[in-house]
Amino acid sequence: MSSIDERGNAQETKFVLDAAQEFKAEAKRNKALGLWAAGLLGKSDADAYALEVIKADMEEVGDDDVFRKLRRDFDDGNCEISDQAIRDRMAVELKAAREAVYGN
Repeated sequence: MSSIDERGNAQETKFVLDAAQEFKAEAKRNKALGLWAAGLLGKSDADAYALEVIKADMEEVGDDDVFRKLRRDFDDGNCEISDQAIRDRMAVELKAAREAVYGN
């Protein structure tokens, strides 16, 4: 195998591993968001709700699907929380999840 092929394979492998780690970090973030929101909403089964938030992230690429789920559930639960507070919490939880997954 030529060194060019080896470099290509190494880059491909790194891309796949990075994508898998990012997926894991986002799932970890979503679980944390679900547990946080479940507490604010008074959900009796926080783990089940966290799973709903994780599943919501499968609807489309990006974070908007998770945000919309949380926003809708907070509105339905008459929980006064701003869009910015939700987005801020999403950022905090993603940072923590990435640190846990990547070991930074």
